[in-house]
Amino acid sequence: MQIVPQIAKYFARSLHFTQLLLCILYTMITHLAGSRLSGWFRNFMAINLQLMESTVFIRKATYGNALAGLLMMVMSTAPALVAGQVSEWKFESQRDAISPRWYVDSKVKVASEPTLAISGGGKEYADGHWYRLVNVEPGRYYKFQTTYQSKNVEEPDRCVQARLIWLDTSGKQLGFTEYPVTVSTTQEGWSLIEKIYQAPPETAKAKLELHYRWDANGSVHFTPAKLVGTTAPQPRPVRLATVYLKPHNSPSPQNNLDQFAALVKQAADQHADFVCLPEAITMVGTGLSYVGASEPIPGPSTDYLGKVAKENKVYIIAGLLEKEGEVAYNTSVLINRQGNFVGKYRKISLPREEIDGGLTPGRETPVFDTEFGKVGMMICWDVTFPETARALARNGAEIIFMPIAGGYVKLAMARALENQIYLVSSTYDMISAVFDLEGNVIAEATPEHRVVVTEVDLGARMMWPWIGDLKSRIPRERPTTKAVYPDMD
Repeated sequence: MQIVPQIAKYFARSLHFTQLLLCILYTMITHLAGSRLSGWFRNFMAINLQLMESTVFIRKATYGNALAGLLMMVMSTAPALVAGQVSEWKFESQRDAISPRWYVDSKVKVASEPTLAISGGGKEYADGHWYRLVNVEPGRYYKFQTTYQSKNVEEPDRCVQARLIWLDTSGKQLGFTEYPVTVSTTQEGWSLIEKIYQAPPETAKAKLELHYRWDANGSVHFTPAKLVGTTAPQPRPVRLATVYLKPHNSPSPQNNLDQFAALVKQAADQHADFVCLPEAITMVGTGLSYVGASEPIPGPSTDYLGKVAKENKVYIIAGLLEKEGEVAYNTSVLINRQGNFVGKYRKISLPREEIDGGLTPGRETPVFDTEFGKVGMMICWDVTFPETARALARNGAEIIFMPIAGGYVKLAMARALENQIYLVSSTYDMISAVFDLEGNVIAEATPEHRVVVTEVDLGARMMWPWIGDLKSRIPRERPTTKAVYPDMD
């Protein structure tokens, strides 16, 4: 920095060179700080050019000294000025040793505003965040909202997150730390993080945080988060139904379908929105084999179930056997209220009996949008392993329907609890039930009462002691895929 005064004095020997140096400084600050600071510096330069014409600064050496001081100040404080000019956001890390690289990026803008950038900087252990404090009113509802674009981040839902912390007048935290969820991603790669919260009693401020961590080679650009006053979120009620029926000595698959159609009508009479039927409903009790009962999907059975769904204005989930070319699958289908075939899920985890019977496992975990929320399906043996339910939950499923022949109830409880979803089973030899977010059975169909309907609110949050909203924390704090499956590419 010792050379700076000499350079400035040299250029200051000519008024033209002094003007040139100011223009260079203006360009540099514009590049570093973006539109807000450049506007401030434009005014600053205009004032100084006026001063140059006055007798106060007629001695060029004196002006050169002043200009040199200005240059040193700008070069030493520019990063702090930049950070302070973008919506008053600041940066912090738990420890300097693990701090990632952070900067305000005026090249990547959203709505003409610079973005808040963080990159791993070659550190697998990097962890840090932008933050800002805002005033809030206790008891009022607020919508947290930000967007981000990540690059070269292997697991964005784990490495990129936002947090919201409520504070009282003394700066002490109130309630649980909140983890707003990622709700959508555009084709351009910008993801929306959004959630409505109610400020706890005695809240004075909220700390908004934008995090990046644990990926050495990735980077993320955030738009400055907003916390905007809003109204309370509306309840999202949905009525879930399941049935208990095991056909015996059935003369045909169609006879089975007719028996289950009668139970669907009973559920509809109780104002059900979704009705879950068991696994392989066209095979059980008929004496047919897996392959012998298989058919195209969509096909005759989905056409029949579509008519039943339309007549009763309900969604139907049912287990069927599917034939596609030379391949046979154990499949579950979703039919909507209008009787249309929405989609299917092919059972991924096959037990020995089905493998020996000639079935092939599926490879996908689709989730389907409905007017009530997102739903997924899995089948029987899938419940033995955590992966299928976890994949459905990660894909956004709020309800998982499970046609099942038989199994262990505790496994169904675990899948509901560990993924914070509602699980609906329909069975022959387990229990046909609705499980809540704690894994509890809240409704059960029995041989005496073959149809059960219960209402749940998909908008209600489950707040756990010491944990808070576990559902929102799962994607942010789950194990990395590499640690669980180190041999996977």
